[in-house]
Amino acid sequence: MTRLPLLIDTDPGVDDALAILMAHAHTDVAALTVAAGNVGLGHTVRNARTLVDLIGATTPVFAGCPSPLVRTPEEDAAFVHGADGFGDVGFPEPRHRAEAEHAALALIRLTREHPGELTLVALGPLTNLALAVRLDPSLPERVKRLVIMGGAVTGRGNTGKVPAEFNIGFDPEAAHVVFEAFPLFDLVDWEATVRHAFPDALYDGWVAADDARARFFGQIFATARRFNAKHEREGFIAADALAMAVALDPGIVTRAETRHVAIELDGRLTRGATVVDWQDRLGGRPNARIVLEVDQARFGEMIRQALGA
Repeated sequence: MTRLPLLIDTDPGVDDALAILMAHAHTDVAALTVAAGNVGLGHTVRNARTLVDLIGATTPVFAGCPSPLVRTPEEDAAFVHGADGFGDVGFPEPRHRAEAEHAALALIRLTREHPGELTLVALGPLTNLALAVRLDPSLPERVKRLVIMGGAVTGRGNTGKVPAEFNIGFDPEAAHVVFEAFPLFDLVDWEATVRHAFPDALYDGWVAADDARARFFGQIFATARRFNAKHEREGFIAADALAMAVALDPGIVTRAETRHVAIELDGRLTRGATVVDWQDRLGGRPNARIVLEVDQARFGEMIRQALGA
């Protein structure tokens, strides 16, 4: 696995936190651009700053959009992640400061400064990236690779609307803009993350490690773990971490299919659904390499190293 610079758009969030720890353990991170999503923008920016402090890094943090592009969101994910997004542990005010530049403008600037060099990993709602694309339609040409965690490719989502996954469902218009703008991206959907859950005993071993990162993650994941157990989600589901693993090590993918994927914007029951043209009936341009299976052992090893276990 070669080192490659990452640009991470995120809404931390417990699973975002693990992905960000992985990124810093394995490669160079140019910046964290932050949107609202799992919880409100004030919390997600603070959580990003807390992570940078924990790692002892100097990664710049850019605050972005506090709400979706068009509509007020129907729900956030505080009931999973805690009201503050980090399990309501009550961490002190982080020392690391957020930058003054807006996240969308930072995305434009950084891709101009490093054309063709940055792998962009989108771990949350796509609001910041959609706004950046609307401001600068040439942005996709400068991104080396885009990896998106989002969607539910056969309609088994995790929101109040059955087919929708949270990141896409939070801001469907933004997802539509991004899916239309980028010629090809890797899509790591919710269903893939459920298939790649880890046994509880393995997770317990990781967070028992004598490392600040392991102790931190064990604390913040407790609320989400209780939620998962109550809702019969088996094992340790590491959604954003799987997308990060694909970004860091493309060779980890063992099965994928490239298809046209669009976003449903209007359906009363299906708004926010990722609609996959599995049989090429509509003649749309194949825009998404849908990750279906990865090497689970390699994925687990990347998490283990990120937690210092």
